[in-house]
Amino acid sequence: MVTKTIDLRSDTVTKPNEVMRAAMANAEVDDDVLSFDPTAFRLEAEMARITGKEAALFVPSGTMGNLISVMIHCEVRGSEVILGDNCHIHIFENGGISTIGGVHPRPVKNNKDGTMDIDLIEAAIRNPNFEICYPKTRLICLENTHANTGGKCLSVEYIDEVGVLAKKHGLKLHIDGARIFHASVALGVPVNRLVQAADSVSVCLSKGLGAPVGSVIVGSREFIARARILRKTLGGGMRQVGILCAAALVAVQENVEKLADDHKKAKALAEGLNNIKGLKVDIASVQTNILYFDISEDANITAHKLINQLEEHGVLMMADSSSRIRVVLHYQISAADVQYTLACIEQAVNGTPFKNGH
Repeated sequence: MVTKTIDLRSDTVTKPNEVMRAAMANAEVDDDVLSFDPTAFRLEAEMARITGKEAALFVPSGTMGNLISVMIHCEVRGSEVILGDNCHIHIFENGGISTIGGVHPRPVKNNKDGTMDIDLIEAAIRNPNFEICYPKTRLICLENTHANTGGKCLSVEYIDEVGVLAKKHGLKLHIDGARIFHASVALGVPVNRLVQAADSVSVCLSKGLGAPVGSVIVGSREFIARARILRKTLGGGMRQVGILCAAALVAVQENVEKLADDHKKAKALAEGLNNIKGLKVDIASVQTNILYFDISEDANITAHKLINQLEEHGVLMMADSSSRIRVVLHYQISAADVQYTLACIEQAVNGTPFKNGH
């Protein structure tokens, strides 16, 4: 009998803990649309401090944070943004930068480490002498960590190099930093240094940090002032938002230190999967809390069949394809959960009867 669900679909599935719930219940609130919510102010000031930027703004989601940022930097409709062909903004945000923002995407191939080659980025910048034919390049977007390549970390040296390139051509640089704290912990580099070259950054609070709702965008005071107006236009202006910001403050203050353990659990899971015949993980590629594992053709089980069998025993995952599965660790997954997961996967792949539930 299954007594517990081990949810490895994403780090967005964490539930607010008792400390967060208490903070939410006791939060001092006011109308944030009128710029009077004191708890929102506290969170925004803290995030601005951590990222080394002048100001910050709480938004309902990372998708909205990215959309607002792109639209501000590309305020003239028909402008162009250079971004990775496998990045979250391009793949998973409903094409919002185009359909809502009127911004044209210029995809550049993402490498296996989440980077884009510097020379390819520069080659993608439109020649200003041909504006009669081309959209005007105004922005470069990076993603750190890079989710679709397995949570890879972009180094501070790489980000600085892209920043130099952007300034050389008079462009802005936005970082989708949904998991920037993961990158900071894995690289041993402070968040403010990692994003120093960026004009704006979106930071998700409801992924690895474990808050129930929300993201923050950071940048200059002028950028955030414009972002506040655009947030309202897009329907993201909320009233007593301090209830949510209180939980986010707990997440920032208490859960960052837990990320290193999430990375260790991901590595342990990856090593265990590699010991199961028919499964393969590139161990060196597991840098943070995300991993992918492949199922060989002779394993006699598909990703979807494996997921269905695991679900019957309380383990939840997501298929990336018929032979590939994505797994995301978070602080509410224990070392014992990892071992139980490995035992269930091994039994499913080998076709042996499952033991009693977790």
